[in-house]
Amino acid sequence: MTEPRTIVITGAGTGIGAACARLYAAEGAHVVLIGRRREPLEQVAGETGGLVLVGDAACPVTWAGFVEQIRQRFGRIDVLLACAGGHGMGSATNTSPQTWEAALRSNLDSAFYSARACLPLLLESGGNIVLMGSIASLAAGPEVCGYTTAKHALLGLNRSLARDYGPRGVRVNAVCPGWVRTPMADEEMQPLMDFHGVTLQNAYDRVCADVPLRRPASAEEIARVCRFLASSEASIITGAALVADGGSSIVDVPTLAYAHMELNHG
Repeated sequence: MTEPRTIVITGAGTGIGAACARLYAAEGAHVVLIGRRREPLEQVAGETGGLVLVGDAACPVTWAGFVEQIRQRFGRIDVLLACAGGHGMGSATNTSPQTWEAALRSNLDSAFYSARACLPLLLESGGNIVLMGSIASLAAGPEVCGYTTAKHALLGLNRSLARDYGPRGVRVNAVCPGWVRTPMADEEMQPLMDFHGVTLQNAYDRVCADVPLRRPASAEEIARVCRFLASSEASIITGAALVADGGSSIVDVPTLAYAHMELNHG
C-alpha cells in the first residue's frame, strides 16, 4: 500500500492555501496547515484533519520547530505549497519603509524560508515546491510597488531553486494567478465598490471586463493547477511560471480602445 503523501501548505487558513488543503486531504494526503492566525487554521483542520502549526512562515527560527514537528509526525515532506502572501499597496513615494518591508517579508521571505527549511526532507522524497506568484510577477498594476516587486522577485527564487535542486530530484515551479475570489481579493474590491457604489460581484465584473474569460478564478481552480504542477503528470516541468489568469496577460492593452469602441457601438 502506498504511503500517503505529506503536503505542507503556508497561508493555509484562507483562500488558495485552504483550497489546496481541502483538495489534497480529499485524496488521502496528510496536510500540514501553516499560518499566523490559529482560528482559520483550526477551521480548515476541522475539514481536513490537518496538522496545525501557528507561526510566521517568514521566520527561519519558527521553521526549525515546524520541520521537527513534521518529521516526528509524518517522517517526510512530499510537496511544499508556499501560498503565504500579503499586500504591498502604494507607489514608491507613497510606500512607507514598514509597508515595503512587510510586502517583501510576506510575499518573498516567506517563500524563501519555507523552501530552505523544507528542502532537506524534499530531497529525501524527491518532492516538489510550488510557489504562489501572481500576474503581478509579470506586469505592474497601479500603485502596488511593494507587491509587484516581491512577486517579480519570487520568479527569480523559483528559477534559482529549480536550477540548484533539479539535479538532485526536486522540481520547483510557480503559479501566476490573475484575480481569484479570495478574502484578500474581496478587500481589494472595496475601493471600487465605494467609488462606484456597486456590489462585490459588480466590482469583480469590472476588473474582469477585459479578461478573455470575463471572470475571476475560484480558489479551487488555482488549487488544481498547483496539484498538477506537483504531480507526476508534470514530471518534466521545472522552473516554470504557469499563468492561470483567464487570459488577462495575453491582452494587447493598446488595442483595448478598439474593443471598447465595438462594445459602445455594437
